Amino acid sequence: MKNFVIKYTLLFILFSSLSYSQSGLDKFLTPSDTLNKPRRNTVIITETSLAGLTLIGLNQLWYADFDRSKFHTINDNNEWLQMDKAGHVFTSYQIGKYGAQLLNWSGVRKEDQLIYGATLGFAFLTAVEVLDGYSKEWGFSWGDIAANGAGTGLYIGQELLWNEQRIALKYSFHQTKYARLNPDKLGENFLEQILKDYNGQTYWLSANLHSFFKESKIPKWLNIAVGYGADGMLSEMKVIDNQVLTNNHRMRQYYLSFDVNLNAIRTNSKFLRSVLDIFNMVKIPFPTLEINKNKCVFHLFYN
Repeated sequence: MKNFVIKYTLLFILFSSLSYSQSGLDKFLTPSDTLNKPRRNTVIITETSLAGLTLIGLNQLWYADFDRSKFHTINDNNEWLQMDKAGHVFTSYQIGKYGAQLLNWSGVRKEDQLIYGATLGFAFLTAVEVLDGYSKEWGFSWGDIAANGAGTGLYIGQELLWNEQRIALKYSFHQTKYARLNPDKLGENFLEQILKDYNGQTYWLSANLHSFFKESKIPKWLNIAVGYGADGMLSEMKVIDNQVLTNNHRMRQYYLSFDVNLNAIRTNSKFLRSVLDIFNMVKIPFPTLEINKNKCVFHLFYN
């Protein structure tokens, strides 16, 4: 459930920018060529305030409903077929990406963008993990910390190696039959299911082909994507004494598909460029090959 709160906060922050008019935003959204201290200070104050308020809100409104305990760790690496860990990688990557971009908008030098911006997701999610450590219901998970580090490392590593994000981490979702069987865990409505039903989630590594073969005639918008998902899960672990659960066959799913790099679409509008960048975290439906332990399946369009 805490992942639901974190992801909902992230989506709210990202999509709130769409409420402004395009004409006023174009100039505002243009990155500064040199250090713009008012912008930098605004970014730091805003991020610190949002992170602080979110953590306070989680502590008071969510964790307060569960018993507290001494700080402790747990090993939850076998839960949800690691789909929750994929969610941590995705969230850390996206928060870090936008943290770095905001500092770039402020004219902060590249090194500081990576040190103080790209690590934003790892720092915030680690703070949430500490709150978990003091909750009897959960605990501090080193697996979650490793996943957070992987998401941050994916962004920073590509910037250091290529000075660009050639491989984007993306997300897609489709509704499943499992949510109605356990709505408390998997979501009671569509929005909750998007964030909580791991059966319908797929996480993708989407590689831009032209960025690897710059002299080729491959369209700049064309990506090839590999995805990971899972199916047959009603709770964290398979419950042996529950007939409903044991009738479901939990399995991993692997996908191969094409994708679109929305950032490659040409536009002179900074506002539209920002909108495309936000939606670029979503995998575009394309014909997809699925491979699981039972069979190979071809989907004409897969979400």
